[in-house]
Amino acid sequence: MAAQRIAVIGSGGIGGVLAEAAHSAGHQVTMCVRTSFDRLTLETPGRTGEIPVSVVTEPGALGEYDWVLLTTKVQDAASAAGWLRKLDDGRAPVVVVQNGVEHRESIAGLGLQAQVLPALIYVAAERVRPGHVVRRGPATMQVEAGEIGERFVELVSTDDLSARTTSDFRTAAWRKMLTNLAPNPITALTLRRLDVLREPDILDLSKGVLAEAVDVARAEGARLTHADAEKVLSDYIEKFPPTNGTSMLYDRLAGLPTEHEHITGALVRAADEHDLPVPLNRTLLTLMRALRPMRMPSI
Repeated sequence: MAAQRIAVIGSGGIGGVLAEAAHSAGHQVTMCVRTSFDRLTLETPGRTGEIPVSVVTEPGALGEYDWVLLTTKVQDAASAAGWLRKLDDGRAPVVVVQNGVEHRESIAGLGLQAQVLPALIYVAAERVRPGHVVRRGPATMQVEAGEIGERFVELVSTDDLSARTTSDFRTAAWRKMLTNLAPNPITALTLRRLDVLREPDILDLSKGVLAEAVDVARAEGARLTHADAEKVLSDYIEKFPPTNGTSMLYDRLAGLPTEHEHITGALVRAADEHDLPVPLNRTLLTLMRALRPMRMPSI
């Protein structure tokens, strides 16, 4: 593919990972950020290097782009409105790379002309300070099937990022929800990394949280079983280092709002629509709502 001009909105862990992948694939990358930084540094297990990107802090400084990648948390999508409207020429697709199951809904109120491509990413990445992202392993992505999805897969696929399309994005999105529903709020509430999932009582709690989630996902039309939930937990325990964290934990440590309303909250709202009991998820949501954003000591 010929070099493309790509605007990445957001400079967190996901934004940094996608900027690295786009640059590695030979494209020109501009990062749209609130807090400027001199250079983007990407740290991986094998190397640490600078990614040559342009950094823009005002929408008025933007030119024309071929792709727009929205990598903010769901709760921050509204704050990206200025960027999205400036970049919305009806030609450049907007790829919404977010957790949860509300990809299109998160920007629906902006009235954009652009085609929207929902996207999921699996990667252990953390922004440790502005302009410095740590990626602890390779990344994989799934995007909605179709012509735009095929083009995006070709756009960003590299040795460190494997992308593919899926014809059942609803199931894929709810499967990704399973990876977030237990580890994210539990690590954020306990201020512990993934080692906490190895505690017998926490493991039992996690199993219950995901069992509720599978019932809701199936009611929402996702083709999931309880075996999918069991695999998620076994992967967390057997494949992921116990020193890894989660996005909600990182946000809480940084004193930022967490996206619990769009993960656990989305699950509870869907459960209410189907009149399904989810007492464990509802309790986690209540506790997450009670937290106050404040910077916590590093762990």
